[in-house]
Amino acid sequence: MTLRRKLSVLAAAITVLAVIAVAAVLHAVHRTDRKNRPRPGGPAVAAGPVSLGTTAEPLLMFRNLAWGPHRDELATVRAADPDGARTASGVKCLRFHAAAGTGICLRAEHGTLRENYRAVVLDAGLHERATYALPGIPSRARVSPSGALVAWTVFVGGDSYAGADFSTRTGILDLRDGKLITSLEDFTVIRDGADRSAPADANFWGVTFADDRVFYATMATGGHTHLVRGDLRERTVTSVHTNVECPSLSPDGATIVYKKRVEGASADAPWRLYALDPRSMAETALAESRSVDDQVVWSDPHTVVYALPGDYGADLYALPADGSGAPRRLTTAAVAPAYLG
Repeated sequence: MTLRRKLSVLAAAITVLAVIAVAAVLHAVHRTDRKNRPRPGGPAVAAGPVSLGTTAEPLLMFRNLAWGPHRDELATVRAADPDGARTASGVKCLRFHAAAGTGICLRAEHGTLRENYRAVVLDAGLHERATYALPGIPSRARVSPSGALVAWTVFVGGDSYAGADFSTRTGILDLRDGKLITSLEDFTVIRDGADRSAPADANFWGVTFADDRVFYATMATGGHTHLVRGDLRERTVTSVHTNVECPSLSPDGATIVYKKRVEGASADAPWRLYALDPRSMAETALAESRSVDDQVVWSDPHTVVYALPGDYGADLYALPADGSGAPRRLTTAAVAPAYLG
């Protein structure tokens, strides 16, 4: 091959590589542009003032999953119109809950070597009151009805409740004095009327508060899960029911809704929602046939709200807590809801 021929081949190769590089850049730009535009039919999201304080009408706040510049930010909609326009706060959270002007935001912080996680306590104006390092991946978050206590659960080993190979850590923070309980594994466990130390394999998750002293949570040990009733003053947890995960106590304290593993379900979709009367221990299956891996919230004393997988990541559904009715989709592209006002 002559020198001129070699140079021609080389020039052609360089041209082809340049075209490929330009095409790759344009493709990346196109993907980014598409990501930052709402999908057709997606909810409208705009920045604006957002508060956890008293509102003129009830609001629903959640982590917004709609594609665009406000994805993963806390956003609000009118509770009466959950599919309406959203107001984004600029505050990003992976998990969130709020009550009485207090919010708890579990977020990721991207370090140079690995991703770190923090629990951030928010005031009514969404300003940071306190922040705490988390030992694992955020999973659940709750605020007591008075706003005085916050709780969180993280995965410190494994990343799913579906399998048996996972470990959790649950902390409770008292905002009145700053006292932090880093793990419920230090509490005394009462089972069958006898006091004992927490089993070596015990895991706790999914706190729900009755008041500023009493709470409920899940305890797993020996391959079984238990609903436990906790006492912060006595530092005890008492087993009260079996096969209960991620409990949520109703505003009137009369019902606990939770996810329960059912026979015959697939290993990756094992749960169904149930309601428990804590006085009689009577169980009622709710009218949701799909597996729900969430800790429900209550929109009122009779209705629970929860997330299921959707086109944007997750959608929110509402369901009567007495076993009647049928699931009703509230809104798309949302997770970790809390009702304000």
